[in-house]
Amino acid sequence: MAITTYKSDVEALDALATSYKTLSKEIGKVIIGQDEVVKAVIISLFANGHSLLVGVPGLAKTLLVSTISNVLDLNFKRIQFTPDLMPSDITGSEILDEDRRFRFNQGPLFSNIVLADEINRTPPKTQAALLEAMQERSVTIGGTRHLLPNPFFVLATQNPIEQEGTYPLPEAQLDRFMFNIPLDYPTFEEEIRVVKSTTSSQKVDLKHVVTAAEILAFQQLIRKIPIADNVLEYAVTMAVKTRPNRGKAPKIVNDYISWGAGPRASQYLVLGAKCHAAIMGKYSPDIEDVRAIAKYVLRHRIVPNYKAEAEGLTTEKIIESLY
Repeated sequence: MAITTYKSDVEALDALATSYKTLSKEIGKVIIGQDEVVKAVIISLFANGHSLLVGVPGLAKTLLVSTISNVLDLNFKRIQFTPDLMPSDITGSEILDEDRRFRFNQGPLFSNIVLADEINRTPPKTQAALLEAMQERSVTIGGTRHLLPNPFFVLATQNPIEQEGTYPLPEAQLDRFMFNIPLDYPTFEEEIRVVKSTTSSQKVDLKHVVTAAEILAFQQLIRKIPIADNVLEYAVTMAVKTRPNRGKAPKIVNDYISWGAGPRASQYLVLGAKCHAAIMGKYSPDIEDVRAIAKYVLRHRIVPNYKAEAEGLTTEKIIESLY
């Protein structure tokens, strides 16, 4: 289903919206509830971005990522981040073979989808090893650059930083994630369904509905979607407003934010809005599409000060004030 087989980009966008519905239906066979979480992850994949899933243990973060990789028919590797994990454990290393020549042995990063499980349980040195892979889509070992597969996504899970044994992610690494997606406890009715399905002998048969080639084509299509100047300016203005003591910053930002989002947030707001519009069956994003994904983009790029914490003002409330 390459985009070139369609008569027009409009027809291709219709196919993208259909693919999203099919994906959601297949993932819903395993993941009960969490519809907004599934939507956000799919948007980040189609927009060629990485996502950080944040929630306490036991909320099916790992199951969600593995289910998505199965439905997408992509190579999948899971890395369990631990306090003793070394950078070479994820990137790979050079080994001396039987011919006494150094040969590069690929690490688990060489996959289409990489699940970085409990990423904040490993020290900063290993966290930093992901930076080049996430930004440059490559790793450098022994002075040689090795390209990662295409498409390439990092879907990381993170436990709340208040939990014992966690290391806060550096701001530079947080900025590499397109979305920060929180997971909450299921409702009572959803938990009933979860327990029923996971304590029975019933097996779920998942179908591969989107290929790697289709994902790459959809990523290119997203960038071709037109956006009105007023919507583009709205997205950029929202990011600029988060920067304290600048011309567009409102009083709530000046009072409660230490520093705000950089230009990458503006880019992701536009790309996310384009993709959100596309999966909803629209051919161009509007302001509502920007608002729909704003919290995912800005949540991890805004740093509240001590005054905000003391008064119980959350990052989400500050972002809502920017709408």
